[in-house]
Amino acid sequence: MSSVFTKIINGELPARFVYRDEKCVAFLSIEPLRYGHTLVVPVEEVDKWTDLDPETWAHLNAIALEIGGAINTAFDTPRTGYIIAGFDVPHTHIHLFPAEKMEDYDFAKAFDADATDPAAMDEAAARIRQHLGTDEEGKRN
Repeated sequence: MSSVFTKIINGELPARFVYRDEKCVAFLSIEPLRYGHTLVVPVEEVDKWTDLDPETWAHLNAIALEIGGAINTAFDTPRTGYIIAGFDVPHTHIHLFPAEKMEDYDFAKAFDADATDPAAMDEAAARIRQHLGTDEEGKRN
């Protein structure tokens, strides 16, 4: 059975994409720690990041660096948080989010999916895409 991320990648479920290539995608989390919280996900459905092949792992991290820089600039924060948790969805994903202090890393403080402001989510995605030079599908302009 496909993971929820595979369904998002395949267009079966909606998402706010900020990046897409043949190996990975990046889209906003529906339960963000802060607006701009982005997930970097391999197209290939692999549960544990430790099971990824080294080439895919390196690619995910190269894209995470680029998106992390865009988040840092777009939200003018001193850090971009980076976490690999992997318990909610059995499909490798890297969490990237604007961070100002260690308390920003607390998943217990994440927005509930129904509590996010759709306009704020759209704006966050647009700000990240602007710095990446990508369109609404996450593809380079």
